[in-house]
Amino acid sequence: MNTLAAIHVARRQLGLDEDTYRALALRVTGKASAGAMNATERGRLLEALRRHGFKGAKRGLEGPFARKLQALWISAWHLGLVRDRTDAALLDFVRRQTGIDHTRFLVDPVDAAKAIDALKAWTAREGGVDWKLGASMPAWQRLPGAKIVIAQWSTLERAGLVEPGFRAFAAYVQDHAFNPIDRMSPKEWAGVMATLGTRLRKVTRR
Repeated sequence: MNTLAAIHVARRQLGLDEDTYRALALRVTGKASAGAMNATERGRLLEALRRHGFKGAKRGLEGPFARKLQALWISAWHLGLVRDRTDAALLDFVRRQTGIDHTRFLVDPVDAAKAIDALKAWTAREGGVDWKLGASMPAWQRLPGAKIVIAQWSTLERAGLVEPGFRAFAAYVQDHAFNPIDRMSPKEWAGVMATLGTRLRKVTRR
């Protein structure tokens, strides 16, 4: 069901007469007709209808940038930066950064970059993630998951909770993966990230 259809379903479900519906639409978007609204405005109207009690089918994160944003949000959770890992918390973050209510309405790369860059800057500044891609950097260190795990290990190392040095890091990682460190898949890195995240959140109390 597209957004326009969902708005019409919501109106019927809530029993809104023409005047009430148009007043709500004008207040939320400045336009009385959903047909005259753009995608972002329709999204805002639909969210307003949900706040008034519309119980449409619950949808997960959608949109061309949803997967990347969710991956960064979960990474921030495993770094001990995010207190709430839910999609709802991520959507609140996206809304603050872009003014757009849901990732499915986030279709402009410029708008998406506001949220993506903010998350990357946060994880770099407070989580110690080095997002740079040096020319001489080994291929495995270019993987986002590897970068997060390296940052996690550094934080735990500073806290005296793991042995220092690359040898200890590599041994731990390979004990929690099927493949050698230079051939690990993104899923394997995600598994190590989740394991270290449990330990790290105890340190950060998040």
